[in-house]
Amino acid sequence: MPFPFTLPTTSSLSFPDFYTSATHPSLPLSATTHRGVLRDTLKKHKRLPPASQPSNLPSVLSALNAYIPYLFALDAGLGGRSIAGEEVDVVLVRELEVEWRATLSASIPGREASRVKLKSLESELCFVLLCAAEVHALLARSQLHTLYNATMPTADQRATAIAAAMRHFLDANAVCGYLVSRVQQWAMPPVAVDISVPVLSALGELTIAEATLITVLKDDPYPGVVLEDRNKQSKDWMFKSVEIPKVRAHLFARLCLSAAEHAAKAQAMLSSAGKVDEGLVKYVDDLRRTARGKACRFLGIDAELAGKTGEGIAWVRGARRELGFQAIGKEEERKGGTFSKLKKDWAEKREDRKVEKGGDWGTDGGKFEEGRVLEMLERKWVKMNDTVGVQLIPPSEPLLASMPSGREYHTPKLYITPSLDEDVISPMRAPPDPSESGFKGDEDDSNDEDENKSSPVGAFPGTKGEYSGGTTYY
Repeated sequence: MPFPFTLPTTSSLSFPDFYTSATHPSLPLSATTHRGVLRDTLKKHKRLPPASQPSNLPSVLSALNAYIPYLFALDAGLGGRSIAGEEVDVVLVRELEVEWRATLSASIPGREASRVKLKSLESELCFVLLCAAEVHALLARSQLHTLYNATMPTADQRATAIAAAMRHFLDANAVCGYLVSRVQQWAMPPVAVDISVPVLSALGELTIAEATLITVLKDDPYPGVVLEDRNKQSKDWMFKSVEIPKVRAHLFARLCLSAAEHAAKAQAMLSSAGKVDEGLVKYVDDLRRTARGKACRFLGIDAELAGKTGEGIAWVRGARRELGFQAIGKEEERKGGTFSKLKKDWAEKREDRKVEKGGDWGTDGGKFEEGRVLEMLERKWVKMNDTVGVQLIPPSEPLLASMPSGREYHTPKLYITPSLDEDVISPMRAPPDPSESGFKGDEDDSNDEDENKSSPVGAFPGTKGEYSGGTTYY
């Protein structure tokens, strides 16, 4: 359940005002045109309702992929490197100035993230690549949404969605790894927290943790059982007990522990980064808890398959403790009464509505969904143990302390920097038309935050001018 990133927006920018090229005079103008398309796409995406944004993500990614090669072309020209076998020379006229909205930085609750003024092509390149990584994560999120929707996906749909989500996570991880290696070479720390080394490293750890959990989700049947149980259209009142081979259950536990270790690293990096969005910090902590809870569940399944039902119950209760939930017991049920049941049903219905709407579902890192699985297993195993096995249930603390080490599954990919083809860079040798200034975008370039600051308290939006120069009444 990837984090629902808010894509940043940016101000207009004309590269010919800052760069010129003697070998390819049309390069800065062409880069301006493609950047204007990206800027408009980001602003239009921001104004879409949350339910419509996932379907618009491919358009955003297409605009990014069209603009990024031009950024690398300008960067190569400044460094005197060739492109597609051609020598490209780009000269700095004056220092570049641009603004990006820092959506990963901490902001005042209820207010939009502030804009950050940047003064280098490196900062522009980093923000654009960071935006591409966030788009990949959001595309993975939209793929995984089909697995948690009320409609049960087929086996083929499930496999296709998981494969696509895993590919997007690994692409996002490759971009973050490239950004970390690039920002580490800067002499001065970046102005924006979004493109700092701790935040970019944390995002890299987060994406690899998500990709590892997807590997487990691919063959984990228990979330599907819980989904089928609450599916209103399902007519199957009884289902066969789920069976997982013993070896795979232990393997899944080690993969989940590896994901928890990556999430813990991301959490430590975010804590050292400074003022980071609290929602992202909480999500990383919840994901770490979810991964450890899943590991305990699979170790419990491994014990139950070996006939150790009491130990399996202890593992499940330890998993609930890792998630921050209390274990289910007879004493708790007796004290809780009807009010606890109503409260639980209300929470489940609220989460189901979030999944149906597709907005802020899964912002707890999958903790609530994993809690449902653990509750189902605990009730089932406790009933079996009370009626058939009657085994002693050991304490959970010693079991949690004896968990095995994690096992890595994915090998991070290297980010391949895109380059302009020869048939694209060659026509840029011709000088641009003097009447053309490059497409900067059709959207307004107003800073909404500054407008909100200057508006009188209680003023209706758009009526700021009617309050200027008037009498103030108290």
